[in-house]
Amino acid sequence: MAKKGMIERNKKRIRLVEKHAAKRAELKRIIADPESSDEEFYAAQRKLAKLPRNSSKIRVRNRCSITGRPRAYLRKYGVSRITFRELASQGKIPGVTKSSW
Repeated sequence: MAKKGMIERNKKRIRLVEKHAAKRAELKRIIADPESSDEEFYAAQRKLAKLPRNSSKIRVRNRCSITGRPRAYLRKYGVSRITFRELASQGKIPGVTKSSW
């Protein structure tokens, strides 16, 4: 089980990403636009730099939805490999069977 603080910190990052997503996308669009003037470009860069670091999507860590484990995460199922194996053995994941049975 992961530390509660790490799980909560990641949840906070997810909330910040959702909160600032539209503003961040607009600023990135201005920066990437070759038609924007130099003043607009640099103003957008400054505004983007002033946004919280944790509002960047890249800082969110994929974690197991049951245990909070940050490594060996399976995107398709939303759990870690260890939890996946336990659930598959119990028959709680539909369509997944152990091959050596």
